Amino acid sequence: MTAPNPAAATPSRPAPRTVLLTGAAGGVGGFLRESLPGYGYQLRLTDLAPVPGAPDALPVDLRDPDAVRAAVRGVDAIVHLGGLSLEDSFENILEANIRGSYHLYEAARLEGVRRVVFASSNHAVGFVPRPEQPGPDALPVDVPLRPDTYYGLSKCFGESLASLYADKYGVETVSIRIGSCFAVPRDTRMLSTWLSPADAARLFHAALTASRVHHSVVYGISANTRGWWDLAPARALGYDPQDDSERYAAEVVAAHGELVPGSPEYRFLGGAFTGTEPERP
Repeated sequence: MTAPNPAAATPSRPAPRTVLLTGAAGGVGGFLRESLPGYGYQLRLTDLAPVPGAPDALPVDLRDPDAVRAAVRGVDAIVHLGGLSLEDSFENILEANIRGSYHLYEAARLEGVRRVVFASSNHAVGFVPRPEQPGPDALPVDVPLRPDTYYGLSKCFGESLASLYADKYGVETVSIRIGSCFAVPRDTRMLSTWLSPADAARLFHAALTASRVHHSVVYGISANTRGWWDLAPARALGYDPQDDSERYAAEVVAAHGELVPGSPEYRFLGGAFTGTEPERP
């Protein structure tokens, strides 16, 4: 479903000047709206929720194709974080994440935008068993998709949608399977899945500026000693992570303990999401 990632770092192209950032009021959106301007980007912010400190942010509903197209018009690239970021009913996931992503890519096609960075998730492969031994190349990116929730399923759809629009229409995408992007790791599992805010900026910048990405899928974590995922495809884009969750390990393990063998957090990449039940009618 994805084009092979380059074996070596791709040369950079000039940074796009104006970038649409959807989901700007969310957690990752907050980090990126603070950091990406430092890389020279002018951001156009959208979210249905108010964006702190950004009175000019556009209240765009991803379910409205006309509003999405208007937001896309005139930008050089898109960072798509918008939609629901936790498990929800299938109907809500369908409208916000699946139809919303379709509207976003169709708007990009119609408006001639040729680079999208899509916020996928580790929950697209949440039922993949975690590797027994952590390490920088423990688990490759081309494992079979095994979503753990309707939310994870929507990220599988987004990756496939990106692949279609790259092959058929030339809309290049880097799909980033984000682990856990917080200021600091919040529990023991996050010592493996953590993406620091500074490394998030480095990774999204690399995804926006790398050449010849077609549709590439990469994992979004820092250079964690306990990391579960292969970072080589992200490094091939020019990503150079600087942070490691191990600096927080002693404190986190003292507070939460080591992962318990047999628990979802120990067995599966998606952790507790594998046991999450959506609301049903």
